[in-house]
Amino acid sequence: MLRLDKRHVIAKKIAELLETGQIVNLGIGIPTLIPQYLDGKEVYLESENGLLGIGPPPTEENLDADLIDAGKVPITALSGSSFFNSADSFAMIRGGHVDVAVLGILQVDMYGEIANWAVPNQPILGVGGAMDLVAGSKKVIAAATLFAKDGTPKLVKNLTYKSSGSRRIELFVTEYAIFTFTEEGVKVAEIIEDISIEELSERVGIKLEYASEQSIKV
Repeated sequence: MLRLDKRHVIAKKIAELLETGQIVNLGIGIPTLIPQYLDGKEVYLESENGLLGIGPPPTEENLDADLIDAGKVPITALSGSSFFNSADSFAMIRGGHVDVAVLGILQVDMYGEIANWAVPNQPILGVGGAMDLVAGSKKVIAAATLFAKDGTPKLVKNLTYKSSGSRRIELFVTEYAIFTFTEEGVKVAEIIEDISIEELSERVGIKLEYASEQSIKV
């Protein structure tokens, strides 16, 4: 059996965690891979550019260049899906009607505050929907590889990038482990890769321990 690359490992794990009936906003990057791993689970996927009811990835036969997600990636729409403008989309997000937002991140601190829209000394294109989703979604899952291209961990003691909002996220899903956050700090909810918690602690530079709750709920 082919081994999934790390981005797909993360997307598949999140797809397994989502619950039937949830309205789920998918951010740009790894979150857009989630639809191919839902295996028929009835989750209502929302894209902030104005679609509720994202279907599985298109084939060459049913690809429509006019049907794209927030990251301009071609998608499909399920029967019964809804199309709406950006104002209605953000009214839905700000009104607390999104059950789960799955967002890519640049950093997350040990208490669950994320940075995902501005890199120092790089052009800033705009915050997009990041702050609205962090503030308005009932739950937030961060989806990202644990380490950046230069090897630095994205799980940090303190953010060095601009924050996306003070609200604490629920889960950080990586290719190595799933992290959860409490007032006491970050905890390991599940190990995914073949690695000890001691080695994981050493690599990220934060002393980690397992969460007391064994079941992961989103």
